[in-house]
Amino acid sequence: MKKGWRTEKLIDVCHKITQGPNPKYDKAGVQEFRVLKTKDLYDNTIHYDAADTVSEAVFSNHLRAELTSGDVLLAIVGQGSINKCNVFEVRDGTRFIFTRALGLIRPEPERLNPYFLKNFLQSSVGKSMIDAGIGGTSGQQVVTTTHLKQLSIPLPPLEEQRRIVAILDEAFEGLACARDHAEANLQNARELFENFLGELFTRSDADSISAPLQELVESDCSLSYGIVQPGDDVSGGLPIVRPTDLGQRIITLDGLKRIDPAKADGYARTKLKGTEILLCVRGSTGVVAMASEELDGANVTRGIVPVRFDPEKIDQRLGYYQFLSKPVQDQIKAGTYGAALMQINIRDLRKLTFFVPPISEQEALLARLDSVANDFDTLIEDYTRKVSDTDDLRQSLLQKAFVGELT
Repeated sequence: MKKGWRTEKLIDVCHKITQGPNPKYDKAGVQEFRVLKTKDLYDNTIHYDAADTVSEAVFSNHLRAELTSGDVLLAIVGQGSINKCNVFEVRDGTRFIFTRALGLIRPEPERLNPYFLKNFLQSSVGKSMIDAGIGGTSGQQVVTTTHLKQLSIPLPPLEEQRRIVAILDEAFEGLACARDHAEANLQNARELFENFLGELFTRSDADSISAPLQELVESDCSLSYGIVQPGDDVSGGLPIVRPTDLGQRIITLDGLKRIDPAKADGYARTKLKGTEILLCVRGSTGVVAMASEELDGANVTRGIVPVRFDPEKIDQRLGYYQFLSKPVQDQIKAGTYGAALMQINIRDLRKLTFFVPPISEQEALLARLDSVANDFDTLIEDYTRKVSDTDDLRQSLLQKAFVGELT
């Protein structure tokens, strides 16, 4: 650690470290009184205007949870949400409280700059220290304020803290612009590919037809949901594919959850043969991937429907490309419903309309599609790497900042 720096526990340099309440809401919410939740908290911003309103009566019952400028908010409850962190700033005309899913850390301003603390908590070292205190269940993880109070933080003089914050702010502004540019290019590439597929599969061709999905699949492809309650992970058990696994084009056995084979009893209709198209029908509806041949005998969860096209009607890969196209994706969006959990039902899924060119033309069409898809994959890898590089550089700067190497 740099000469002149100290290490202090948060409890010794903060006025307050506490968890939010669990306010009882009513229907009389007003704009002037709001409650911040985990959904409103991000590492780069706080979505103040999206925060839920509460009545003055509810707000008055929780004045001890009212936020003031400089309060550091940290997500401490929730699967995948823990570690989100930012600094609250007072907004004119609006007062805020916060819920029990968030922790409040109120630094002593003469000893600890809140933005210095925020940057530390967002660093890999800070996150690791927070993660070390995660308890609860797999479905509801929790970090206690008792754990937060004992966190140790490197503490340079206050003026040095402000200097570090200023350097990081300037650097992060440039990184944010670079990341936004890479993400915009990533989105543009996806839209171009989707539009290319859309134009290809909406062309007018006297020899081509359109038909619903249920008429184009193999006779033993029931277009059914998978296992509803797969249970816990079992070493050496039956591999299953979940919606969270659909992040790449080809799904292999690597990283798949394994379950008790008995859990698949009654789900023979979704037993995989390998090479199926795996369609997400709950959550991120419309996301698709291809099952590799090594998934023969595996199964899927409730959120996935396996699709096997009749090879005498549509080549399986051609069907996969159509699922990616705008015409089919638009149909899926139109059939998707729900608020807390978006989903599409089997009835609407079976009615999805597909473009069916003559079998004699499909091989040449696939060759063209594969060529464009390969170029698209190269672009996606490039832009994804650039996004990742900005995140890595951000962490590198944070690491240097908290060992005194930032100049």
